[in-house]
Amino acid sequence: MMKTTNSISVLSDPPSRSCLCSLFIAAALICSVYFIGSSFVAKENKERLMRWGLVHSMYSAKPETCKNQQCRLPGTEALPEGIVSKTSNLEMRPLWSSPSKLNNQRPPMNLLAIAAGIKQKKIVDQIVRKFPSKDFVVMLFHYDGVVDEWKDLVWADRAIHVSAANQTKWWFAKRFLHPDIVAEYNYIFLWDEDIGVENFNPRRYLSIVKDEGLEISQPALDPVKSEVHHPITARRRNSKAHRRMYKYKGSGRCDDYSTAPPCIGWVEMMAPVFSRAAWRCAWYMIQNDLIHAWGLDIQLGYCAQVIFYKPITSISHSLCCINGI
Repeated sequence: MMKTTNSISVLSDPPSRSCLCSLFIAAALICSVYFIGSSFVAKENKERLMRWGLVHSMYSAKPETCKNQQCRLPGTEALPEGIVSKTSNLEMRPLWSSPSKLNNQRPPMNLLAIAAGIKQKKIVDQIVRKFPSKDFVVMLFHYDGVVDEWKDLVWADRAIHVSAANQTKWWFAKRFLHPDIVAEYNYIFLWDEDIGVENFNPRRYLSIVKDEGLEISQPALDPVKSEVHHPITARRRNSKAHRRMYKYKGSGRCDDYSTAPPCIGWVEMMAPVFSRAAWRCAWYMIQNDLIHAWGLDIQLGYCAQVIFYKPITSISHSLCCINGI
């Protein structure tokens, strides 16, 4: 008869397993020290920024903050909300006028901007005289550097003069007509200097723009006196505004199936008129190296159709056509 005994075998850990455990423990300790140290550094930086009044929105702002109040503009984080001026305008402030007199005057609500050279002084004078001073601020972009020779015109003193040699109106517009600067104007007329205005009435024009709900438009061209590149821009009889044209013969045909400019929604670059909202969009389409804006007219629809769901158009009316272009 044999006796059996209960025995327990104890196996010792291999050397490799001991090394792995030691490395794991060491890594855990290092990570703990790193995260604890990071939290102290972040807390110290936050307290320092709070002392400076420059706490970034990543510390204080919540995702739903912009739902209840307007988001802060970049660069205004350090300013109390009450002293932030979000926009500006082109209104001049004479040193000798009292604030009370200025407050009693209603500032012009629209802007006429023209790139002009001294050789076109007579035509530009005719254009500006058509625009009532009570309704329009006038801004001249002098691409030939000549400014003093305009001073004899009756409206020259109230106009804003900007001079830079050999630059186009799109170069000027990109740099001096930022949407925040012209945010107080309802409409921006960005015109060439050689536009005839014999039969043009700005107030009548804007009344049609408002009635038709147009965001981007242009006065229609006289089909006899003007050089018409696209039929949609020509003045039509018995119509105030037109958004498409039909041409069934020859090249460039346009019919009911046409969905792109220049058959529909076409405004040329010679005399465009932008609403405040449309200009805020169009300004971002103007590239820094843009010269003649060729091709930009094809893209303007993004700022009238996609955002506002309204087509761009040419206005046609006996009081609103532009002659002599």
